[in-house]
Amino acid sequence: MDPTSELYSTSPIHFDSQRLLLSPKKTPRAVGKVPFKVLDAPDLADDFYLNLVDWGSSNNLGVGLGSCVFMWNSGTGQVTKLCDLQDDIVTSVSWIQRGSHISIGTSKGLVQIWDAERCRRLRTMTGHTARVGALAWNDHILSSGSRDRSILHRDVRQPDQFLRKLTGHKQEVCGLRWNAEDGQLASGGNDNQLMVWDKLNANPLWKLTDHTAAVKAIAWSPHQHHLLASGGGTADRHIKFWNTQTGVCVNNVDTGSQVCNLAWSKNSNELVSTHGFSQNQIVVWKYPSMTQVASLTGHTYRVLYLAMSPDGQTVVTGAGDETLRFWKCFNKRERPGIGGESVGSRMEQWSTIR
Repeated sequence: MDPTSELYSTSPIHFDSQRLLLSPKKTPRAVGKVPFKVLDAPDLADDFYLNLVDWGSSNNLGVGLGSCVFMWNSGTGQVTKLCDLQDDIVTSVSWIQRGSHISIGTSKGLVQIWDAERCRRLRTMTGHTARVGALAWNDHILSSGSRDRSILHRDVRQPDQFLRKLTGHKQEVCGLRWNAEDGQLASGGNDNQLMVWDKLNANPLWKLTDHTAAVKAIAWSPHQHHLLASGGGTADRHIKFWNTQTGVCVNNVDTGSQVCNLAWSKNSNELVSTHGFSQNQIVVWKYPSMTQVASLTGHTYRVLYLAMSPDGQTVVTGAGDETLRFWKCFNKRERPGIGGESVGSRMEQWSTIR
């Protein structure tokens, strides 16, 4: 005789449903509400259109402060001054996906490539007539976006200054992200447009005009092909999700404040956004439900800069309050037989970046 059989039940609720209702509620993942480290970053610009913080695969954090670029190695805690441009200002920094090369965009429209291991400049490239606020790597292709409204593709193996010029945007290009897996580039501009470009084609695959403010925040999902997230500025406040095969908006959430940055977790189907007016918060979201896992506050200015550690556990945020704050937002991806210290446990000795 089966006591769980429907024949003996006095409840209108199916036994499986009863079991589900009576099972203990899964506790939400805990995210620390305070940063585990706060660092001084003097001269970190309060400029929405710049991209001054990036965390490379070799565990070096690169930060543009005024005319200088500083590097901090999270393994050793060592701070290194990579360069001082003297008569120019750093407006963007971006590490190559794998290796020790870092690209630097400047106020005068130049793009420099440096060997970070040897602290040696490898080349300086021209082509833009105004500041370069956005950089994105795709293997040996380095793309740069400028206030001159253009995007330049550069093959860093070739002596040419650039191999393709894209002229789709009508105002400053402030967001630029390659999806290396699908061979697509997403660009966002102060013209409120989000564009998707296929490989090195001169014409955009999609011109997406749903945002009502500047689009700086752009992130490709590492978990789903052709899924792109974008965030709009103060007059927009929305995070939108796009299928870049069809050009259709598949999800949309009003965050209530300016969206400055987006980054997907490498380890789970979640993403983090940073915000400006009015709460200056950092929000961790679960996708696709877009329920908030955590909302983190502490910055007193707009959270304009965001980068993620190579292990995917830690995010660093930067703001015009001249601080960098480190948050443990995501859990480690479980890999059998692989252990090791997390980034956070090695940071205790470092308190300023210059």
